[in-house]
Amino acid sequence: KSMEKKEQAFRSKRKKRSTKDIIFDVIVAIILIWTVCVTLYPIINTIAVSFNDGLDALRGGIYLWPRKWSLESYESVIKKDSMFIGLKISTLRTVIGTIAQLACTALLAFIVSRKEFVFKKQLSLLYVLTMYVNGGLIPTFILYRALGFVNSFSVYIIPGLASAWNMLVIRTYMHGLPDSLEESAKIDGAGYFTVFTKVIVPLCKPVFATIALFIAVGQWNSWFDTLLYNKMSPELTTLQYELQKFFSSVTSASSKITTTSTQAAPQISLTTIRSAATVLTSIPIVMLYPFLQRYFVTGLTIGGVKE
Repeated sequence: KSMEKKEQAFRSKRKKRSTKDIIFDVIVAIILIWTVCVTLYPIINTIAVSFNDGLDALRGGIYLWPRKWSLESYESVIKKDSMFIGLKISTLRTVIGTIAQLACTALLAFIVSRKEFVFKKQLSLLYVLTMYVNGGLIPTFILYRALGFVNSFSVYIIPGLASAWNMLVIRTYMHGLPDSLEESAKIDGAGYFTVFTKVIVPLCKPVFATIALFIAVGQWNSWFDTLLYNKMSPELTTLQYELQKFFSSVTSASSKITTTSTQAAPQISLTTIRSAATVLTSIPIVMLYPFLQRYFVTGLTIGGVKE
């Protein structure tokens, strides 16, 4: 009888605990669904506005579906020849800049992560100082002009070859790798370059993928360096800079439209133009992210924790 009572008490406690678990799961599910809706709504709304007629969009009230379909905003963005030039340069700088910066930053992180490197603390401190101290815009422009970077494609690549923040993340990740792997490779006669390429690089794929995504997004979205250094070189323009100029021209044209000339105005507006440009410029990064997403969390968490 005592055993039966204990079993009944255990079952009742288990039943109560299961009820609490169910309530907890329901609350978590509601929170997650709400978070997904809040996250997706701006994206869906931007897409809906981009496919809506410009003048009709000025009325507002567009949420998840276009009220009056139109492709004129996309046509206005795509039909300019400078956009295709900017797309080519932006693609080149993103691919070349990501590969070059990742390679240089990884090599630097490997050097400062080695225990036998004498000046690793001093070199790391020097790079950390660059995160807080800047020479200023005018001295930087004078330096770049003296080095021949102005009106040159190299200004997109060379100045950003080594990033202090990315180096620290990769270095911390490398510190977490077992020293025995490097020691075993050295016993077999491997040098530092062989250790880096054959041992370290394969093990650092998660953090490399994470940093590569950061670099690619930064290169793709950058436009201010084009304005400063390559403004007089139309063949070196970037997509983001061309979109910024296009926004300015549309804003200027919209401000000149009066209520009497509304009927003759083009069926686009700054709102739909901005939404269409946002969708177009986001497509490459959205397509790239799923291939790197599986490394994203692992790369950041392992690179940020050291035992």
